[in-house]
Amino acid sequence: MNRSFHVRVGGGMLAWVSLLAAAPNPAITDETKVPPYTLPDPLVCADGTPVRTVATWEAKRRPELLGFFAREVYGRTPADRPAGMRFEVTAVDRGALGGTATRKEVTVWFEGKADGARMHLLIYQPNGMKMPAPVFLGLNFFGNHSVHADPGIRLASPFIYYDAPRYRPAAPGTPVKSEQRGVHAEKWQIEAVLARGFATATVWCHDLCPDRVDGLGENVPALFATGGAEQRAGDAWGAMGAWAWGLSRAMDYLATDPELDARRVAVHGFSRLGKAALWAAAQDERFAMLVSMESGCGGAALSKRIFGETVGIINDKFPHWFAKNFRRYNDRESELPVDQHQLLALIAPRPLYVASAHGDSWSDPRGEFLGAQGAEPVYALYGKKGLGVNAMPGLDTPVGATIGYHNRTGKHDVTAYDWAQFLNFAERSWPR
Repeated sequence: MNRSFHVRVGGGMLAWVSLLAAAPNPAITDETKVPPYTLPDPLVCADGTPVRTVATWEAKRRPELLGFFAREVYGRTPADRPAGMRFEVTAVDRGALGGTATRKEVTVWFEGKADGARMHLLIYQPNGMKMPAPVFLGLNFFGNHSVHADPGIRLASPFIYYDAPRYRPAAPGTPVKSEQRGVHAEKWQIEAVLARGFATATVWCHDLCPDRVDGLGENVPALFATGGAEQRAGDAWGAMGAWAWGLSRAMDYLATDPELDARRVAVHGFSRLGKAALWAAAQDERFAMLVSMESGCGGAALSKRIFGETVGIINDKFPHWFAKNFRRYNDRESELPVDQHQLLALIAPRPLYVASAHGDSWSDPRGEFLGAQGAEPVYALYGKKGLGVNAMPGLDTPVGATIGYHNRTGKHDVTAYDWAQFLNFAERSWPR
């Protein structure tokens, strides 16, 4: 497979050279084989200046870290809300889910025109509340109709990349089948979320950028003339950046809806979409909480541990996800100027919850715990308590204050147990 890397040429400029690259090193899944590593200090600036105050963090170190992650990992976000963007509420059902909820569907036209790039936002909010509902917002994998079997949800047609029941991509243009409604309902637990007084909102990630190597030529990346996975600039964004950008555009709508509490929006994501949620929350401080579910490499897990999925493996398998510059660190994680504990620190002082699954070694549960632990000094700078433990907790034992963590029994998944912990954490963080 052709890969590219940087070399220094005349005048000190960096150029891309394409070579037939060797396969990445195999994954390490034995804790005794984790190599020694040193983590960069989130509270020491690149020039060696220590960060001792919130003012210095916010004025100098935080922007510096955002710049590192944008340039070296996720790619630069080209713009915020487009000038012509508009919202259209296309459907409202005040008696959804047996009368317990209101279902809204909103089309967000990024260019303000019907034939331009757009995304579809699905919202459920609990009925009978006397105040605007706080919101859990996240991207979904297989279309809005996959998060609940409600027949009123607009089908994600004409494009669907889901082949039930195997969770494999189907050919673009394959018609949506009615039995695909609700195929991921267990991962969303919508009734449980509503019963606790929270709204839930979601967007299909493919509305923003199809999760294919050639997906950067469509939808939002095409809107900004990103270029192909190999043709784009080294610091241009990939699918992760486009997905994170879309979460912020969903936030733009939520801020306009008086029935929803835009001051209390928790952005969440599972697996690759957990990586996108992290990057969204790091950049957009309107998100009042971040929930990362088994986001692994490029998410909450430390890259320098080189455990489970690595930088080389993820870039080899998904060359469209991250910036091309991230490939500089394939099998060279020790040279990364940042690591994921610093990304988690960018959420401070907002509540942060990291969830792992014991049977998901690919996502490196210990590395996710250590990532959360490594963010604690920045939370302490704000006077916030972190995990409250020095060692990784036992299975199914949630810990933490402003930073929360659990390692659930089971595999790579999102379960009712996980959602119970997220809702408990949100209620503690946002007392009503």
